[in-house]
Amino acid sequence: MHAMQYEITLPAAYDMDVIRARVAAKGHLLDDWEGMGLKAYLMRERGGHDSPVNQYAPFYLWNTVEGMNSFLWGGGFQGLSDDFGRPSVRQWTGLAYEEGGAAGLRARVAVRRRQPVPDGVELGAFTAHAAGEARRLAGEDGALLAAAAVDTSRWELVHFSLWAHDTPKAEGDVFQVLHLSAPGLDRVPRGRQW
Repeated sequence: MHAMQYEITLPAAYDMDVIRARVAAKGHLLDDWEGMGLKAYLMRERGGHDSPVNQYAPFYLWNTVEGMNSFLWGGGFQGLSDDFGRPSVRQWTGLAYEEGGAAGLRARVAVRRRQPVPDGVELGAFTAHAAGEARRLAGEDGALLAAAAVDTSRWELVHFSLWAHDTPKAEGDVFQVLHLSAPGLDRVPRGRQW
């Protein structure tokens, strides 16, 4: 499993209905993308859920590197780059994925929490704890799924979770889920990824 996200931060006065309309018109185009576990079309609005910014920030879980590369180099990403400029794309190596009890329900919000991997920690214990945290989050009421992944170039851990209600039991940046493309979610390996 590979995780990926890019963020497009928009002006404070930007009409976020433009993003809603874009996702409504184009979101379905990735509903059957080969190699993709899921794409969560995420948005946050300045002032909502304590967000300091307007932002469009899709989050992906990939089953295959080929699927991710096909998206980035084969045209899927080009339309966004043409419309908004080419954003920096963050990538993390998967540590754990867990399905929650609310799996199959409509995702309303997502929570993303990034944190540094501290210097001097024993990496095996740290990543095992991160996998346990994904399992704990998935067990919370209303959780659809939870994942943990790490960027070893920055030594940054990311936790990502989807929720069926607006009051997630997770800390981090809260995003509205505008659409969910999940063509290969059933093929994302469950549990620890090592």
